[in-house]
Amino acid sequence: MSKLNIEMEKEKKNSSLKAIIVVLAILLVGSLVIMYKMNTDSEADKKIISEKETLVTDLEAELNSATANYETAVAENSSLQADFEAQRAEIEELLDKVKKGEADVAALQRYKKSFFKLKKAKENLEAENKMLKEQNEALTVERDSTMNVLGESRKYNDTLVSQNDNLSRTLEKASELTLLNLKVEPFKERSSGKLIATDKARRVDVLKISFTIAANQVAMSGNKTYYVQVIDSKNNVLGEAQKQMFGDYELTYSFITNAIYDNETIEVSEMLSGSDFEKGTYFVNLFQGSEMVANSTFSLR
Repeated sequence: MSKLNIEMEKEKKNSSLKAIIVVLAILLVGSLVIMYKMNTDSEADKKIISEKETLVTDLEAELNSATANYETAVAENSSLQADFEAQRAEIEELLDKVKKGEADVAALQRYKKSFFKLKKAKENLEAENKMLKEQNEALTVERDSTMNVLGESRKYNDTLVSQNDNLSRTLEKASELTLLNLKVEPFKERSSGKLIATDKARRVDVLKISFTIAANQVAMSGNKTYYVQVIDSKNNVLGEAQKQMFGDYELTYSFITNAIYDNETIEVSEMLSGSDFEKGTYFVNLFQGSEMVANSTFSLR
């Protein structure tokens, strides 16, 4: 083989070797790029998966917290029931989407945004419930305080009413007039008008009936009317024997006497004429309206 041929053969071999080296270099670089890309993608996938797992954990925790808060809040304030129900439903829906959704960055970002929005809404609801609870507690304290004040006021008023009633009864009792010394004196009346005391029935012409009204500064002054009833031993009403109705009560009286009372002691005296007086015991009753205010007896022989 000539020298020229040998040189050409060497050159040809060198060219083939270079081409192989270039191809190998390209393959190596491509492999490195692919490996880097795969490693990068793997890290990104791991990060996305980790973020997804964290988000799922946070959502589940929020859901449990929202459920517990919902039950407590509704027990304390039923008006928040609809809000907590809606919030819990949104968290459950979001959790379901995260578990079923594709683990891409855009989706996770959307889920995170929704998550923080719901979390803020839950915090607002909890703050609102806390405020309402504090207001209710304050109103309860105020109501209890008001009830205590009203109770004390009612007791005080009841005491005043009782005291006023007692005072009214005391004044009423104190203002009642006291009648004293109701007595009857039988007399024989002479033609001259002179009265001779006697206890013999056949001689009696007139009965002198007298009584005393005691002084009383708290009593009402003015005209005082009394009904005098004299009953003989045979149960006959002497004198006029007139009848007067006081409601359902009928009073038969002998005569009426009037006295002008000015809160000072006053003596009242009246004469009852008659004839054929019976022997025995007589009853004298003094009425003010339907109420008997004094009584006495005397006897004729």
